[in-house]
Amino acid sequence: MGVSQFTGEAEYPPMERMWARPTLEVHGITGGFVGEGAKTVIPAVSKAKISLRLPPDVKSNEAFMLFERRVKELAPAGVEVKVTNIHGGEGVLIPPDTPPMRAAAAALKETFGKDPVLIREGGSIPIAALFHEVLNVPVVMMGFGLPDDNLHSPNEKYSLTQFYRGIRTVASFLQKLV
Repeated sequence: MGVSQFTGEAEYPPMERMWARPTLEVHGITGGFVGEGAKTVIPAVSKAKISLRLPPDVKSNEAFMLFERRVKELAPAGVEVKVTNIHGGEGVLIPPDTPPMRAAAAALKETFGKDPVLIREGGSIPIAALFHEVLNVPVVMMGFGLPDDNLHSPNEKYSLTQFYRGIRTVASFLQKLV
């Protein structure tokens, strides 16, 4: 990420802060002059696009209301603030000792020859919590991308080798569930 020191909750190790703790990310800021070089422009309008990673016990509508209230409290007098909720989703946390998680770990080990490293990431993907709530089953997410795949970036890639390994892993997982 190009930073010399991690920020955030010092009482949690960096990997836990990155994977398991609630977050607020700023994905983009626009306003005024955004081209190359200097320009003394005071923008009439500016925007920031943010997202939140929520713990499983906080509802997205509640988090949005709290976020909106706090942003408006921090706005200087006379500044009009509008906070728009583009979409939301609930968080979900599945314990690693459930039968589906054990089946996934066994399938990953069978395909890749090593025990998987379990991380808490992706738990606020809206469809995951919806499947968990509506179907009342644990949700298992297995990642097959590699660190240099640059997920969610303009130069994202995914190798066919990993794609086929993923297919074999999912087939093994489904067999182990039965």
